[in-house]
Amino acid sequence: MRLRAAPGRPRVTSENRKGLRSLEPYPETRGPRVSEEREQPVLRAPSHAPLRSSEEPAHHAHAGRRRLLLAVAMGLVAGTVYVGLRSAIHDDTPAPPSGSVSTSADVGAEAAVRRATAGELLLQQMSSAIAGGDRAAFTGIVDPDATTFAPEAQQVFENLQALPLASIVMRYVSDNPHQLPADRRREIGGQEAWLAQVEVSWRLTGFDPQPVRLTVPMTLVTRDGSTYLSSLSDQVRPGQRRPFWLLGKIRAVRGERSLVVSLDPKADLVAYARTVDSAIESVTAVWGPNWRRTVVLYLPRTQSQMEYVLGARQHTYDQIAAVTTAEADERSVGVPVRIVANPARFMSLGTQGRRIVLTHETTHVASRATASAVPLWFAEGFADYVAFKAVHVPTGSAAKELLAAVRDGKGPKMLPEPAAFSASSKQLAIAYEGSWLACQLIATKYGEDKLVRLYRTVHASRSPNGMRDGFRTVLNTTQEQFADDWLRYLRRLADE
Repeated sequence: MRLRAAPGRPRVTSENRKGLRSLEPYPETRGPRVSEEREQPVLRAPSHAPLRSSEEPAHHAHAGRRRLLLAVAMGLVAGTVYVGLRSAIHDDTPAPPSGSVSTSADVGAEAAVRRATAGELLLQQMSSAIAGGDRAAFTGIVDPDATTFAPEAQQVFENLQALPLASIVMRYVSDNPHQLPADRRREIGGQEAWLAQVEVSWRLTGFDPQPVRLTVPMTLVTRDGSTYLSSLSDQVRPGQRRPFWLLGKIRAVRGERSLVVSLDPKADLVAYARTVDSAIESVTAVWGPNWRRTVVLYLPRTQSQMEYVLGARQHTYDQIAAVTTAEADERSVGVPVRIVANPARFMSLGTQGRRIVLTHETTHVASRATASAVPLWFAEGFADYVAFKAVHVPTGSAAKELLAAVRDGKGPKMLPEPAAFSASSKQLAIAYEGSWLACQLIATKYGEDKLVRLYRTVHASRSPNGMRDGFRTVLNTTQEQFADDWLRYLRRLADE
């Protein structure tokens, strides 16, 4: 994460758009603006239905073969929930004797199997329609009586068509027939309406080593013998993650090695893709080429949308310009990672500030910081070291708050603790600046190659003392000695 651009940084502009291409298959439409305070974590209908452009995006070049493979993959998972439920309910239970009366538990079990079977079939149809770009088939699974939801569902379909999907699979996880309030069930109507928890797995071509997996609540209804999708917004819990493509109309642009996906209709995605591509080059120059060298950037329109993607409560990230995060709740290596901008903070930085932030966050992507035991001060300081090497800013400007505190006798006494990096911490800026100068000191005294080697060593360590061991084996010093050197370094810089 990075908070802000330091004052006095020159603005940088460029018109070079080489290697950038739009992935958006529809021309932009603008619906009514929704204030952040009233915004809900669901789609809003656009002012009119967008039309398909005559030029298909490049990722559709092999769409026929991709769709066939996706359909086969989804066919392999169809019915798994039905089989699992049937096994769990019946395998170890003897059949009731002839003429016996079914208990309420039997009726409940049969209803659960019925819902799961109908739901799994619906999800297979939904996934197949998305993978095949079949709008008519997708429309056919949407509740015909849910007139308000219908345009929202169509927006979901269009959003997923705008992404370079390699695969998408939906799996029925569980349901609770009583989780929908009685008045909501009456409003929906039909023979039965219920809330299902659905695991949606999707992977982006060229960017994701494995699928993203998120659980999405979906309201299903059976009417006239058929089961339909009736809502994607019932019972969304505070702090529950939401896929970016469920939050509004998206646009996508692909750069040389970047993908920028935006909910902001005014954002210059081509410029952002170019900036991310430059950040990838800057990070590779320091870290080396041994990483995927691809980055996905999400540009929400509001901070609320950012917090839905992160699964955070409102106003958690008021001070933060951008965050690098695994898109699922998992934190293991290989889980797809995204950079998510906080629009108000991010836009206030200016061109050069945004480049610094995106280089910082791209460093986190390259160094796998979301699945690393590297101490926060080292991870954040290293990311700032790479960013400020790419865009030079005088030390007095980039560490203004920290050096002022040192001059006033209120500077740090030790390397920053994890709590100092909390989004609500009053010492957040000082923690970042001190961490950056710690990494700058390592690079200056021992060499940049030793700084990178130290990071890699600590990241690979399985020991709880990985940082201490790294100081000894890579730098031939102790953590305590380094901390003393760092404090003297801060005092020297403050006196300059």
